Amino acid sequence: MGIIGGGAHAELLSVHEREVMRVPDNLTWEEAAAIPEVFLTAYDAMFSRLHLRAGETLLIHAVGSGVGTAALQLATVAGVTTIGTSRTPEKLERARSLGLGHGIDTSEIGWDERVLELTGGEGVPAILDLVGGNYLVSNLKLLSSRGRIVLVGLTAGATAELDMRMMLRKRLKIEGTILRARSLEEKITLAREFSGTMLRFFESGKLRAVVDRVLPFERVAEAYEEMEANTNFGKIVLRW
Repeated sequence: MGIIGGGAHAELLSVHEREVMRVPDNLTWEEAAAIPEVFLTAYDAMFSRLHLRAGETLLIHAVGSGVGTAALQLATVAGVTTIGTSRTPEKLERARSLGLGHGIDTSEIGWDERVLELTGGEGVPAILDLVGGNYLVSNLKLLSSRGRIVLVGLTAGATAELDMRMMLRKRLKIEGTILRARSLEEKITLAREFSGTMLRFFESGKLRAVVDRVLPFERVAEAYEEMEANTNFGKIVLRW
């Protein structure tokens, strides 16, 4: 299994031999297909960008998404406490089965105050933002002193108002990341590191691929409709 820079809607793919990862014996091909992009993205964001440590608390926006469910599981394995957000209560409930510590419905008014309540008013040291847009305003409010954000997704939009005074006062850090734009050598390094540290957790069952549905390629339009409706939990896998 491996990650590519787009173009995955094909019967055959070409991936560099140093970038591919061994599929654990206990996984199906469909499960393997749901791992590389989301788990490598989450792993890089959490440990190479946010430098998370055991005992810290991570706020994960869109915790029911593919990257969100991967980040949740990686945090649990690493001893990181999690707070997850979603606009769908059912997704929060399903995320609890993956180890989610606290779930917050962002469709409710004052959801950010709930995060502050959970943290005794201090806020969180790290945020994994898969949403973007006006979540930035609440993110700055919710970060504790010297907190950091890694921005991975922009489903809520690419622009937001930035309060630079708060950034200065709290000494905050914001970093954006995307795997597709990385060089081949960077992707190879990430794949090798992930293989060496995390594949064993799939073998033991502590990490698992979260597959919402497996569809034949002829129903690809249905897969996109489900994603647009925000009804999937985890990944939708296409099969030829």
